[in-house]
Amino acid sequence: MQAVLDGTVLAEADDADVVTIEGNWYFPPDAVTSQALNESDTPYTCPWKGKAQYFDVQTSEALHPDAAWSYPEPQASAIGRVGRDFTGFVAFDKQVTVG
Repeated sequence: MQAVLDGTVLAEADDADVVTIEGNWYFPPDAVTSQALNESDTPYTCPWKGKAQYFDVQTSEALHPDAAWSYPEPQASAIGRVGRDFTGFVAFDKQVTVG
């Protein structure tokens, strides 16, 4: 499975390694092209997952503010709810093609 934006592959992993949460695909940290992501200052806390870290995504075409996010320290109850540890996994905005 790949996450692609503006022709740039942002993440690539086996389907079995990707987690789906609320309709979003979360890629393991080692599957993400980290040089395309820059931490954003945008704050967000999910009521059940915890504090999120947003990222601006840089491609050769443009800068896409807050187009990716992860949960560096998800709540233990969230991990139980999802059924798998998704600490640091990265999800992408709907403008990113995942498939």
